[in-house]
Amino acid sequence: MKAKKSGFTLVEILIVVVILGILAAIVIPQFTEASTEAKLSSLCTDLQTLRSQIELYKVQHNDTPPSFANFTAQMTGQTDITGAVGTDFGPYMQKIAVNQFNNLATISNDGNIGNDSGGWEYDEATGQINADDSYDNVLPAGPDHANL
Repeated sequence: MKAKKSGFTLVEILIVVVILGILAAIVIPQFTEASTEAKLSSLCTDLQTLRSQIELYKVQHNDTPPSFANFTAQMTGQTDITGAVGTDFGPYMQKIAVNQFNNLATISNDGNIGNDSGGWEYDEATGQINADDSYDNVLPAGPDHANL
């Protein structure tokens, strides 16, 4: 009597490996796209939070936006009506959010949005804040985060 050998042939194993490779090639780009969409969603949420808290600061401080020099202290600490350290208003946020596309939580005001000089570009005169990353320069087909 001949004993039957059980197992897979080399051809069967190669076919399975090829099929798995094709499936991986299809699925991996979708995960990358989902990651970028999640970062963009987080960026929009952080911008909305920053903008609403700046507006709240302005309302409570006689329509005066936070100063650039003391932005972090004024937004994360307590202030008086003049914006100096006090106990009347704030804090407006626990910390300044990190821009997901350049991993910076700093504020710049060089007037050049999109140069990655900070996580956020802040205009003290108007109280306007924008994302300060160059994502649109890295991937030309991507959104211009400065205009979000």
